[in-house]
Amino acid sequence: MQEKIDKLVQWLRDQVSSAGLNGAVVGISGGIDSAVVAHLIKRAFPDDSLGLIMPCKSNPKDMEDALKVVKSCGIRHLVIDLTEAHRTLFGAVEAELKAIGEWSEERARLGDANTRARLRMTTLYAVANNYGYLVVGTDNAAEWHTGYFTKYGDGGVDLVPLIHFTKGEVREMGRLLGVPEEIIKKAPSAGLWEGQTDESEMGTTYEMIDKYLKGEDIPERDRNIIERLHERSHHKRQLAIAPPKF
Repeated sequence: MQEKIDKLVQWLRDQVSSAGLNGAVVGISGGIDSAVVAHLIKRAFPDDSLGLIMPCKSNPKDMEDALKVVKSCGIRHLVIDLTEAHRTLFGAVEAELKAIGEWSEERARLGDANTRARLRMTTLYAVANNYGYLVVGTDNAAEWHTGYFTKYGDGGVDLVPLIHFTKGEVREMGRLLGVPEEIIKKAPSAGLWEGQTDESEMGTTYEMIDKYLKGEDIPERDRNIIERLHERSHHKRQLAIAPPKF
């Protein structure tokens, strides 16, 4: 795994160099994936790497964990609170749709969460533009395969260094990089709402997804869930879909 880490660090340098830019920025959530990416870009660009912590109706514990990640790798960081920006934007949408009687309370929670992810993407690109950086994503192989990311949110990035690594491999990488053990063992959560976890929302576990991706046998129930998630999220892994040329 150490050899793969070294290759990823060099790959990051090559990508930034070929783009004619200076460095890289990542959004740090306090979870293992963003922690690993923060360590990687700090190694690749010691003086031109940046971690953004972007609380937005967030659990205070996530902020604490994000700061632990920053301390563990020594990356320069900024904290940009998006709570008020989100309230203004999503509140305007809600008010207008309610005014015409077309607001869907059933879909509001997911819409709220996706808007937060897209605000973070917009913020990352605004900051990246200021410094001449590329935006580095945190999606791993399991998230990419199942579509467990927000289209044009956390999926809206320039580079995806972890996309070929299972969740288990990302944890292994984290230990080698020096990510705090409590971050490595933390229950994966996108922080979408109180008590939300990735696995409860997906209906299966990262362990099952990792095994599936490695071609190992898993219970039929889990296999069906994973294949359904993959099929339904096909559009997320593509550029905007165009019709054939008539």
